[in-house]
Amino acid sequence: MGTLFKDKVVIVTGSGQGIGRAIAIAFGAEGARVVTNNRKPGSTGYIVLPPELHDALPAEKRREFDGIIDEIKGDAESTARTIIEAGGLATPVYGDLAIEEDCKKIVDAAAKAYGTVDIVINVAGAFGGGALEEMSLADWDRVCNVKPRGYFSVVKYAVPYMVEKGWGRIINSTSKAFMGDIVKMANYCTANAGSVGLTQALACEFFADGITANAFAPFARTRASYGGDYIGAMGDSVSGEDDFPKAADTPDPEALCPFIEYLCTDAAKDVTGTVFTLAGNQVLMHQFPIIAKSITKAGSDYWTVEELAQIAPGTLFRGYNNITAYQ
Repeated sequence: MGTLFKDKVVIVTGSGQGIGRAIAIAFGAEGARVVTNNRKPGSTGYIVLPPELHDALPAEKRREFDGIIDEIKGDAESTARTIIEAGGLATPVYGDLAIEEDCKKIVDAAAKAYGTVDIVINVAGAFGGGALEEMSLADWDRVCNVKPRGYFSVVKYAVPYMVEKGWGRIINSTSKAFMGDIVKMANYCTANAGSVGLTQALACEFFADGITANAFAPFARTRASYGGDYIGAMGDSVSGEDDFPKAADTPDPEALCPFIEYLCTDAAKDVTGTVFTLAGNQVLMHQFPIIAKSITKAGSDYWTVEELAQIAPGTLFRGYNNITAYQ
């Protein structure tokens, strides 16, 4: 057992399996007292391989896929058990971040078991998408009620413990989708943009209290990656097959953990309000939006549309690429 986070109390939401599980185990291995969490006992499903696609797989591929999922699935209890069996301390708490009372329950459980909260790492999320004109409010809420609303609720109840001691770390997961995506998923893009906005707000509000807040966009092997492998077995029956990640092309989730741990050390006490894409041994830092160009009209008269149409193309929009150029 390491001692990097000895006696620190860490909440990791969405740590039943995948990336959250890897993070929880990594902190447990460094002496942290970990509160693990997912919505309910057992695996939470296929994510990008929903039941109708799963059932459409050829029988042999379906059995093969089910075997892989059985090996990697888990929940808050199984993650906590892994930490404990390795000599660490962990407490599992089931709770849905879309429900405020559950968020409070997670934080209260940490305080009851270990006396305080030092670090919150929000990994829980809901995946969804579809054409905007076909998206229901329920589809929107299912995704956005976890991230950022659920993240807000967990932090709301945890941050007083951090303020009291003048030290804390908040890490929120996001996705490259926070910048928009060519795939139709307005709810998912908005949820992840909200996670970034919340993170930056927390960074500004609590820096004077010794608390930092950062966000990470992970690229790692998860159930979604394995789902992408098996989508290909359906041939042309599924459109957009190439949009799904493949397990062989993605690094292990454990590769993300060292940088997330680093952000929670005193060595990173001045790093806050920043978004990082983590992909294996690669760390990409996203810079804040900056003013790239400007135009100013002299005098007290406001711009006219005709003036802007004449001047803006060769000044403000010279060399301009809209967002679709980056997808």
